Amino acid sequence: PCRCRIFLLLCHSEECVINIAALMNMSSPAVAHHLRLLKVSGLIESRREGKEVFYRACRTDLPRALHRMIEQVMHLSCSA
Repeated sequence: PCRCRIFLLLCHSEECVINIAALMNMSSPAVAHHLRLLKVSGLIESRREGKEVFYRACRTDLPRALHRMIEQVMHLSCSA
């Protein structure tokens, strides 16, 4: 569930670990662990700006399909 929530957040905005941790009410190390798994799976990408790393959902077919599935299963209506 945590990875789904993080993934949905990153489908709609680009965020750093500290912001994600605050929004998810989780520790930064826990968020970093989930981000690492999402990145290895090809669902998110990152970019470095100075010392800060920002994450967002990849703009490929797999993340888009997963986003649609989550919307349908959870009966959500996102604008992405």
